[in-house]
Amino acid sequence: MNKVILMGRLTRDPEIRYSQGEQSTAVARYTLAVDRRFRRDGDQQTADFIGCVAFGRQGEFAEKYLRKGIKIAVVGRIQTGSYTNRDGQKVYTTDVVVEEQEFAESKASGESNGGFVPADRPSPSVAAGDGFMNIPDGIDEELPFN
Repeated sequence: MNKVILMGRLTRDPEIRYSQGEQSTAVARYTLAVDRRFRRDGDQQTADFIGCVAFGRQGEFAEKYLRKGIKIAVVGRIQTGSYTNRDGQKVYTTDVVVEEQEFAESKASGESNGGFVPADRPSPSVAAGDGFMNIPDGIDEELPFN
């Protein structure tokens, strides 16, 4: 079984390209900074930087909604590959092919962490201290519950 689940922040805006041909497909590439649980002695690095690639609808979602700093959860699979660079050296690659991706924090948390929230998304209603939505005065309609 080849299954990967990650949660981290985008290190930069996704790079989007479209495939050639009659039915072009969106291909989004981005890097997630995933915090490490433990720190080894002498190791200054506290996160791993993992390359992700999303195709089709997932790529379109990344293009529209994902920006640098946003915290997301990703489900996918590891894919390895190789190519020969211009200098004739063989380069090995490892990427996570994204099957699912979703936001991993609220809009308010994202804004306080410098994340991006799309302008076309509705903002959540302001909640009172008890966790319920404030209902404005002057509503003449009956509420749909007792």
